[in-house]
Amino acid sequence: MKKSVFAVVSSLAVLGTALAGCSGGQQTATPPAQQPAGNTGTTTETPAPAAEAKPQVLRFNLHSEPPTADPGLAEDTTSGAIILATFDGLTRIVKDKPEVAAAESYTVSDDLLTYTFKIRDHKWSNGDPVTAHDFEFAWKRVLDPKTASNYAYQLYYLKNAEKANKGEAKLDEVGVKALDDKTLEVKLENPTPFFLELLAFRTYFPINQKVHEANEKWAAEAATHVGNGPFKMELWEHKSKITLVKNENYWDKDSVKLEKIEFSMVEDENTELSMFENGELDWAGAPTSALPTDAIPALKDSGKMTTQPIAGTYWYKFNTEKAPFNNVKIRKAFTYSIDRVSLIDNILQAGQLPATGAVPPSMALNKDGYFKDNDLETAKKLLEEGMQELGITSLPPITLSYNTSEGHKKIAEAIQDQWKKNLGVEVKLENKEWKVYLEDMHEGNFQIGRMGWLGDFNDPINFLELYKDKYGGNNDTRWEHPKFKELLNQSALEMDMDKRKKILADAEQVLMDEMPIAPIYFYTQSWVQNESVKGVQITGLGDVDWKWAYVE
Repeated sequence: MKKSVFAVVSSLAVLGTALAGCSGGQQTATPPAQQPAGNTGTTTETPAPAAEAKPQVLRFNLHSEPPTADPGLAEDTTSGAIILATFDGLTRIVKDKPEVAAAESYTVSDDLLTYTFKIRDHKWSNGDPVTAHDFEFAWKRVLDPKTASNYAYQLYYLKNAEKANKGEAKLDEVGVKALDDKTLEVKLENPTPFFLELLAFRTYFPINQKVHEANEKWAAEAATHVGNGPFKMELWEHKSKITLVKNENYWDKDSVKLEKIEFSMVEDENTELSMFENGELDWAGAPTSALPTDAIPALKDSGKMTTQPIAGTYWYKFNTEKAPFNNVKIRKAFTYSIDRVSLIDNILQAGQLPATGAVPPSMALNKDGYFKDNDLETAKKLLEEGMQELGITSLPPITLSYNTSEGHKKIAEAIQDQWKKNLGVEVKLENKEWKVYLEDMHEGNFQIGRMGWLGDFNDPINFLELYKDKYGGNNDTRWEHPKFKELLNQSALEMDMDKRKKILADAEQVLMDEMPIAPIYFYTQSWVQNESVKGVQITGLGDVDWKWAYVE
């Protein structure tokens, strides 16, 4: 979000961002990428800065206004970047592995179903003590149906969480309980091997219960925003800039070298790159924005650009409730007739891989994919058959939507041209500002819409579970399939990892047979940075963490 990716995003996007698995808003050719077969993320590290070093101020660009700074509501990579800087979960990802953060220690029961966390002595940015009650309150708030959090399903690993979110159990029955101010007991539905990693994801972050109960809109402005992370929000001029400053109340403040992070909000990637070249920014491109596609070849040749693969997929979503995409053969025809290799070679140009499945290579269930790229013969046949099944001789008007970004626009234009050339279909393009775009996607106000997803954790379930429930938080397709749901439920109970992988592969096969989404490519992230910037951690899931960053 990891994430919808703006550039999607989670969760791409992922430019728009990726969502958390993140579908993102600003990730496209070089989206936030949210590569882990052990998650080998990038950290720009060198010895700690000397006392006489430059002012510890870092200047980044956010491609768009973050839709929220509330960890319980965030679903995209832009919001996620700000939230990770201003909050700590029970764990935090350090070099792609979870380490205790707000938790000082933990124990696990022999049956792997009960975790008991000791909350370390630390404070919120307003000076209040952080307690186990804040975690219990935050998690139950996300699960409360009245909150309408699109990421509530991320907590379904907790005992009775799904039932509570669907109104079938009381929130008091959910498996999280503060035993006292410093002890948090968590009970799971099933053993979850990636649970400690999941706790580092924003939906599991605490919020200050007292602050929220006094003002439910506390996260909308800098003056009222309260976190427990390495930085706190000093300024938020909406759609213009955000300034974070070091949080003097942070438990690990001695590890934080930066005094300030200044974020501009420039949507045009060419302007952003010019600002970097003019010394107005210290970084341009992923993971909070994207590089202009036209500049990538020269930046690559110069050696100035850094590129890394990430666990993310860029895809188009079909609204399966609207004709003609209520027909599976027509969905497949549009998907099969995309020339992904040409798209990557001529537009993206940053080492992306063509996607013929939903799950990225770092956690692949079928390395050969599920269909053939640019399969025009099959596509034309399926289009004809699908139209016959619908009883139509011509397609209704088709609109492809994307969030404002030079990269998303170029991808859409190329695919628009391919569909016209390969299928004889006229497609109208429509772009919208990221926040509005997300709302329209969730409300079903689209026919085909771009989105990206970056993994929240390195397991295929994180990509597949998006489409489990018709009205799931990030399932904009409105597609649901009983066999698919059954297989995902089976996978949660299977402790043999090889058997579990086979079950998930069968589930992905159902998804690709039904094709509510058209996978397009697997993400890489590309950026340029000032050589004096050190210690920025970018994980294999595409998350960015400035906790250890500094200016040399």
